[in-house]
Amino acid sequence: MRNRDDEDEEDEEDSQSEDDDGDDQIMIDVAPTTILESDPNPLDDQPPPMFAPLDESAAPSSKLKTETRSIPIPPHRMSPLRKEWVNIFTPLTELLGLQVRMNPSRKSVEMRTSKYTKEVGAIQKGADYVRAFALGFKIPDAIALLRMDDLYLDSFEIKDVKALHGDHLARAIGRIAGHQGKTRFTIENATRTRMILADTKIHIMGSFQNIKLAKDAIVNLILGSPPGKVYAALRTVSARLKQRAI
Repeated sequence: MRNRDDEDEEDEEDSQSEDDDGDDQIMIDVAPTTILESDPNPLDDQPPPMFAPLDESAAPSSKLKTETRSIPIPPHRMSPLRKEWVNIFTPLTELLGLQVRMNPSRKSVEMRTSKYTKEVGAIQKGADYVRAFALGFKIPDAIALLRMDDLYLDSFEIKDVKALHGDHLARAIGRIAGHQGKTRFTIENATRTRMILADTKIHIMGSFQNIKLAKDAIVNLILGSPPGKVYAALRTVSARLKQRAI
């Protein structure tokens, strides 16, 4: 015989199943609601706003910002600067449109941009040009910094490569210069650079890759490599550069 508790449990299960069926039917039978189009924006019918014209004083100017630069000149280069002053400032004013003056009391060359300056990097090119002359480069070589964009200046000391003193330092300088400057000229011609050997400092002007080739040759000479071995390496480098140029 079935007791009343069992019958109550069965009635509850039947009622739950009916509720589940009803839920399924509701989920299946409900039709998708149609989305009503929103009312048109009332602002669309209004005319666009009108603004007063901008004053010329408030408009951004297309002129370059005035920049100034002061390049110090070593004391031993002041006399050559005075002799070659006309040849030095003429390219700066004609090619770059800069205003240049020499300040003997401060031993420097001062320059600034003007209304005739067109290039953004003109002041930097002019500073590199004057700095190259101050380091000892000739004016025809330094002018290349104004005409070409991929030329740079790099400087380092012999002591940066190897700590040498006394006669060892003098012999390293002699190996770099060579007899009557032969080694220096060979490095310049093979790597297409220009080099200034000022006591223990070495200044190189050229493209980034060519400066690296020249520094490698100089470092080998400082470390004690014989010049003949360096010449052989430079001949290989020169042949590669010629092939790239072709």
